[in-house]
Amino acid sequence: MTRRALALVFSIITLLVVPGLAQNGSSKLYRSVLRIEVATQTPDYETPWNSGRFGGGIGTGFLIGKNQILTNAHVVSNQQRILITVHGSPEKYPAKVEYIAHDCDLALLSLEDFSDFEDFPVFPIGEIPLLESQVTVIGYPVGGDRLSVTKGIVSRIDFQPYSHSRADSHLVVQIDAAINPGNSGGPVLQDGKVVGVAFQGLRQADNTGYIIPTPVVKRFIKDISDGSYDHYAELGINEFPLHNPAMRKALGLEDNGQGVLITNVVPTTSADGVLQPGDVLISLDGNPVDSDGQVLVDGEKVNLNEIVERKYAGDKVAIRFLRNGSWNDVEVTLKPLPASRMYAVQYEKKPRYVVFAGLVFQPLDTNLFATSKFKDVTVRRLFTDYVSKGIFQEKKDIVILTQIEPDPVTSQIDNFTGLAVEKINGIPVTDLQQAHELLYTENPPEFHIIELYGANRPVIIPSAKVDEANQRVQRNYGISSLSNLED
Repeated sequence: MTRRALALVFSIITLLVVPGLAQNGSSKLYRSVLRIEVATQTPDYETPWNSGRFGGGIGTGFLIGKNQILTNAHVVSNQQRILITVHGSPEKYPAKVEYIAHDCDLALLSLEDFSDFEDFPVFPIGEIPLLESQVTVIGYPVGGDRLSVTKGIVSRIDFQPYSHSRADSHLVVQIDAAINPGNSGGPVLQDGKVVGVAFQGLRQADNTGYIIPTPVVKRFIKDISDGSYDHYAELGINEFPLHNPAMRKALGLEDNGQGVLITNVVPTTSADGVLQPGDVLISLDGNPVDSDGQVLVDGEKVNLNEIVERKYAGDKVAIRFLRNGSWNDVEVTLKPLPASRMYAVQYEKKPRYVVFAGLVFQPLDTNLFATSKFKDVTVRRLFTDYVSKGIFQEKKDIVILTQIEPDPVTSQIDNFTGLAVEKINGIPVTDLQQAHELLYTENPPEFHIIELYGANRPVIIPSAKVDEANQRVQRNYGISSLSNLED
């Protein structure tokens, strides 16, 4: 279909689908709301050597620049093929992911051939909508193939978890319009400008949806402007509200509703070596922190982390805090905390593993935890304390013995699955790569001795029987490779 025919089709569809909007100048922008069809392949952490589960889904995206289509990360996660469709046209246009940010659920796509879209308008990015103001949500929700337009009122602006990664919280805007599957990634408009991206609904309530507001969108766009996505910086503190009058008095604070108690500083983070437990955080960049850990931003009270959220690695933040009755003013340089991704769901990555004579070893992360549902207290503690207590400084991976495939070599080994590996051949295990090197060493000992946290005896494998066991296990269980060590 030619560009002229495509434009004509879209103009007619806009008149049919959005009556009344055709007289509005902003109606031309609706040509640039695109349907995204995705084929996916989800990794299998239970049998990590397998290719995984195939599936697919539908989402929405919209043009924000020349060959730049903004959508949600969860729309295109684990993608194998992406096809873009213009409403009313049978043609499907192949597309690819240019940048993806799972921590803020945004992605930027491009078309392999943009020529048919050259004269399509792009959406300008606006500001955060005000409470009680009306917004328009556009997308392709399930239940039909046509473009859908709904309206809603902004009912809340808050700092809340994003469901896609399960580990990140950012600014969100709540509206009283349902965000259904398929709507995800669609533009939310006000006065002809994008004020957010539709991304998740609330299952427990009717007509409640959430949108990613423009500060998060603008930060993503700026972050990728240098050709890579660098993730969010972290201050690295945990705080406790200071409402109790007696506690405030003991800390030397006035009864003015300001200040929160710092309860933990994560090792190696931006605040490490500057702040410490027991300090009272008073302000960030001159913005007073109230006793509930809130700051006033854009006329709304939100979590204090919003100050850091709008900055980038290498930026500085001014901190005012009280320690032992003395006031302190410092600047810290912000940096990311890669270890925190332990708690985030991983996408576009094949599971890492090592198979050794029927023993299957995997590094602990949220994907594996959700699959295996570990019950061992030590494993749960290692997972919970991995970042807050700085375990990541000693162990890049928490290596778990996840499975024991039946084989003559492993016939007398049981009750060890789901435990964390402490040592191999007397050497503390720090990551999966090292575990592989210890197990597949050029000069193996007569017996491989594998010590597990919480086990009353080690797992012992005769080195002379490993090669034959590996061959049987690969043949019997369809294991194409005995390891995958790449992230």
